[in-house]
Amino acid sequence: MEGAGEVSAAAGNGNGSARRPSTAPSARVSILESVRACGVWGKEVEKAELRRQVVMPLHLRRAVAAAVAAKDEAAGVAAAAAAEEQGEGEKEEGPTVAPVVVFVNSRSGGRHGPELKVRLHELITEEQVFDLSVVKPSDFVHYGLSCLERLADQGDNCAKAARENMRIVVAGGDGTVGWMLGCLSDLYKMKREPVPPTGIIPLGTGNDLARSFGWGGSFPFGWRSAVKRYLSKAATGPVCRLDSWQTVIQMPEGEIEELPYALKKVDPADRLEISQENGSELPEKASCYKGVFYNYLSIGMDAQVAYGFHHLRDEKPYLAQGPVANKLIYAGYSCTQGWFCTPCTASPQLRGLKNILRLYIKKANCSEWEQVQMPSSVRSLVVLNLYNYGSGRHPWGDLKPEYLEKKGFVEAHSDDGLLEIFGLKEGWHASFVMAELIKAKHIAQAAAIKFEMRGGEWNRAYVQMDGEPWKQPLIQELSTVLEINKVPYHSLMINGDQ
Repeated sequence: MEGAGEVSAAAGNGNGSARRPSTAPSARVSILESVRACGVWGKEVEKAELRRQVVMPLHLRRAVAAAVAAKDEAAGVAAAAAAEEQGEGEKEEGPTVAPVVVFVNSRSGGRHGPELKVRLHELITEEQVFDLSVVKPSDFVHYGLSCLERLADQGDNCAKAARENMRIVVAGGDGTVGWMLGCLSDLYKMKREPVPPTGIIPLGTGNDLARSFGWGGSFPFGWRSAVKRYLSKAATGPVCRLDSWQTVIQMPEGEIEELPYALKKVDPADRLEISQENGSELPEKASCYKGVFYNYLSIGMDAQVAYGFHHLRDEKPYLAQGPVANKLIYAGYSCTQGWFCTPCTASPQLRGLKNILRLYIKKANCSEWEQVQMPSSVRSLVVLNLYNYGSGRHPWGDLKPEYLEKKGFVEAHSDDGLLEIFGLKEGWHASFVMAELIKAKHIAQAAAIKFEMRGGEWNRAYVQMDGEPWKQPLIQELSTVLEINKVPYHSLMINGDQ
C-alpha cells in the first residue's frame, strides 16, 4: 500500500503518479503568483469538454443522489433502473474520463458557498454537488459509493468505471478537507479500495492544505471562470500522498464539551482496537476520544485565539465575511487573550506550557519513548505535518544540511512518516516567525508523540487540529494523555499545480 502503484491505481485513469507537492521557498509570494495559483489565469476550459471529463451518465448521477438522500443503496439501484427504463443514461452520454463529485461548505469563504453551489450546478449538474450542511461525507462514502459498487457487481460497466476513476473536490477550508479525508479513509478499513483522491477549492481562512498541493491560497476574484479550471485540474491532475495522523485523548474523568468535527468519542467496542494500535491499555473508567489530522495540531495560545474566533463566527456570522475580515478578527483576539502582553493579574510563569505539559517522542525506527525538555518560554506548541502553516507561512523553515545534521533532523516532507514540533513564545515572537524574519523554536522531529497534561493552576488547555479548536479539561492530580501515531495508510491528494 506504500508504493507508487497504489497511487496510480487510485488515480483511476492513470494520468499521474505519486509526487510531492511543490513548495515555494518563501511565504512572500507575489500577487501574480497567487492569482495564477488560484486558477484565475490559464487556458480556458470549454463547458462541453469539462462535462465530458467529469459528469457521470444520468442513470448513475440519479442513483448516487437517491442512495445518499435515502441513506440506502437499494434506493439508488432502483433510481438507476428507472432512468434506464426511460431510455436515458449511458447510451446517450457514454463513459466519463474521471467523474468529479463536489462537496461545498456554505459556511466557508465569506459565505461564497451558496453562489458557488449554483455555479457548480450549471457546470456539472445538481446530482454531483452536495452541500455539507445537508449531506455528510460519510453518507456519500457509505451509500453513494456503495450504490456504484452494487451496480458494478450487477454488470454495469459504466458504474464500475465511475467507481474506479472517481475523484472528490472539497470547496472549503482545511477543517472541511480533513473531514472529507477522514470519511474516505473508512474505505481502507472496509477494504473497499480504490480510495478516491481529493482536490480543493480554497474557501477557508488559512487554506494551508490547498497551498501545499497547488490549489492556491484563496478563493479567486474571477471565480466563475476559475471554477471550470478547478474541476478540470481535479479530473486530470496527478495523485500524491499525504501522511495521516491519529490522535487519541485519554481523560481520567470528565467530558469534552462542544466536541469539534475533528474528534469523536470512542465507543467501548473500539477501545480494545485503539489499545492494540497504540500499544497501551486504556483505563476502564477513562473517557477516550480520537481523531485524525493532516496539517497540524497545536496546544496553547494560538488554539485559544482560534477557539474565540470560532465562537464569534457562530454567534455573529455577519462579522466573518471573508479571509481578510477573519484575519483581522484573529489579530484582535491575539491581543485580547494576553498573547502579546500577559495580564498583570496572572503570573507569567503560569503562561508557559512547561507548567502543565510533558512531551515524549518516538524517533524513526525506535520503539521507546524519549522525554524532550520543553523550553520554559514556549506558550504555543505546534505539531506540523505540512510545509505550510498559518496562511502559507513556513515556520519550520528551509534548514541547511549542516543544521539538520547538528540537530539530528532530516528534510521535511508531507509523506515521510515524521512530524515537526516547534514552539512559539509570545505574540511578538509569533509575529516575527510568521513574517519569516526569524525561525520558530525547533524542538523535535518525531514518528510518534505523547503529551501528558496536568492542570496545576490551570483547569483547562486549548487544543486545535486542522483549524478545529476545543477546550480541553485538565485535572491537577491525574494526567490527561494525548498521543499521536501515524495512520498505516496514506491519504491521496490531487496535485493542482500543473
